Amino acid sequence: MAEPEPKTVQDLTLVVQTLLQQMQDKLQIMSDQIIGRIDDMSSRIDDLEKNITDLMTQAGVEKLDGENKIPATQKS
Repeated sequence: MAEPEPKTVQDLTLVVQTLLQQMQDKLQIMSDQIIGRIDDMSSRIDDLEKNITDLMTQAGVEKLDGENKIPATQKS
């Protein structure tokens, strides 16, 4: 059922305030969901970096100044 059309300035003001409040509520929910997803993604990236570091350690690869290098025993 549709709302009756506002007949006075006060009615129109109330309608606009209600719509703005509904929009704000929906935007807050969306913002909270986005932040939650970002936090989850950040945690996953941290886990991935740790797993990669563990695998590099197990493979005997050392990290030096941001570059990967092969241990001296494997160089030609």
